[in-house]
Amino acid sequence: MIPVPPTLYGGIERIIDMLARGLEGRGHRVTLFAHRDSQTAGELVPYAGERPGHPVDLARNTISIARLVATRPDVVHSFGRLATLLPLLPTSIPKVMSYQREPTLSQVRRAVQLSRQDTMAFTGCAEHIAAKMRPVAPSYAVFNGVPLDTYTFQAHVEDDAPLAFLGRIERIKGTHTAIEVAEQSGRRLVIAGNVSDEAYFEAEVRPRLSDRIEYVGPVDDVQKNELLGRSLAFLMPIEWEEPFGIVMAEALACGTPIVGTPRGSVLEVVLEGETGFVRETVGEMAQAVGRVSTLDRAACRADCEARFSDRAIVDAYEALYHERIAAARAT
Repeated sequence: MIPVPPTLYGGIERIIDMLARGLEGRGHRVTLFAHRDSQTAGELVPYAGERPGHPVDLARNTISIARLVATRPDVVHSFGRLATLLPLLPTSIPKVMSYQREPTLSQVRRAVQLSRQDTMAFTGCAEHIAAKMRPVAPSYAVFNGVPLDTYTFQAHVEDDAPLAFLGRIERIKGTHTAIEVAEQSGRRLVIAGNVSDEAYFEAEVRPRLSDRIEYVGPVDDVQKNELLGRSLAFLMPIEWEEPFGIVMAEALACGTPIVGTPRGSVLEVVLEGETGFVRETVGEMAQAVGRVSTLDRAACRADCEARFSDRAIVDAYEALYHERIAAARAT
């Protein structure tokens, strides 16, 4: 059983779909609680309430999940609201709650207190998220991943290949820093993504666009695959503790190294000197860009296969389910 947010969106939708399909492909029976329009593997149980965070809809969805306790699932894995698991906490059913953001420790602690011993565990989409919960609850790091067959490995790029920046256009994502890195390294830069801060874009991005600094707008999967695959490196100059950053896995799937700042999960994703470089300043990042051509793009793809592929993510969760089921049965 996998309860998920009533409205599926973006990266989390793909992760859930990837997991459901992978588990079904291995012979597991999956029941998915989600929006009625969701399309994935397993049996879909539509949520009664579709307004995220609305108290009435939250209660209706919690009740719908609680009614299936009688089916005695082997494990319940939630990517949605922790509150929806409330009726299940005192039961002997193993439960896993996955966080794609900073957890609220008071809620995590309370959930463990209300749960039967060894039946509640948590995951974070990277170690820096999981580590925050570990002092108060069983917690594991399980990276997010990408379906490898969506991304084409490019073993070589042109000598004048551009740098790529892909993400929301806002200050914390560091678009302005990416521009400075490109300028200092003498490389072209292709910027793609939705403008989420119009004032920032107009003040710090648009005035610097040129024939060498190009903004192409939002991109679909086909365009993203083409952009990342033909780029010398992907820039990840974030200014906040981003929980994961799925585009890093997408870049590696294409064989494209990463140059980023030491924030959020960048230090966990980038293997220094193997799949990219992590640097503090614009000057240091520009110097690192000059060394990217020494990296093996095949090593980038191999690392994605080993740590961030659909197979690797399903492996990790399947192993966790078995561990948590064994722990619950031992109590």
